[in-house]
Amino acid sequence: MSYPIRVRAGSLIIENDAILLIEFHDENGLHYNLPSGGVEANESVKEAAKREAREEASIDVDVGPLAFTYEYAPHLTKNRYGTIHSLGMMFECNRVGDSEPRLPDKPDPYQTGVKWIPLEDLEHIILYPRVQNHIQEYVKHKQINSFIEEHLLDTYQKV
Repeated sequence: MSYPIRVRAGSLIIENDAILLIEFHDENGLHYNLPSGGVEANESVKEAAKREAREEASIDVDVGPLAFTYEYAPHLTKNRYGTIHSLGMMFECNRVGDSEPRLPDKPDPYQTGVKWIPLEDLEHIILYPRVQNHIQEYVKHKQINSFIEEHLLDTYQKV
């Protein structure tokens, strides 16, 4: 029996006490995501993390250790973010060279920016998934390979 699950890969890029995030403005308002996306055919998860950083932030990265794994199981969240079950692997990455992150030539439809957000401001933004505390803990303790389940995270209040 096969079980459909989408594998995603992403980058945790931290420099000078700030994290690189992708800014979006859509029906959910202004929010941020880590540079990440689905793994494609004939691509490893680390190759996907590199590609997504290039596609979403216009930078090249070296992919380091796995920082955390995030699971979105729709049946446990009343389909909060849709019906596709996914498993995301977020890697600690370092920017290669001195290129400045910028909006790509062909951004995702609702992508409005690429921003360095100070780590101390993480709690004041909307980040999907809501993993601010996990990022802070990773930065402090380099606790590698945390497993995060969406249905156990706090939710945002609708405005």
